Amino acid sequence: MRGRSVVALVLVGFVLVATGVIWRRSFGNARAREQQRFEQQRGALEAERAKIEGDIRDASSRATLAKVAEERLNMHIPSDSLVIYLQRPAKKKAARDSR
Repeated sequence: MRGRSVVALVLVGFVLVATGVIWRRSFGNARAREQQRFEQQRGALEAERAKIEGDIRDASSRATLAKVAEERLNMHIPSDSLVIYLQRPAKKKAARDSR
């Protein structure tokens, strides 16, 4: 009876180990699918971010801003005769430099 008990215990142990391996593989496959889904979602978000950055760049271009300023704010670029150039006053030396 002792030999049969050992064989039975070995078989039960083998079944338990095989079950654990199968469960681990199933769990790993589920995680791999989830990771792949996250990577696809990340790629979509990065593409959307690039598109939004491009839209921001386009919207903040000088041509677009000038058009918006003319249409919405009723502003225009003045002619050269209306432009006055001011010169900056010379910077004063610091008090410690004059000593």
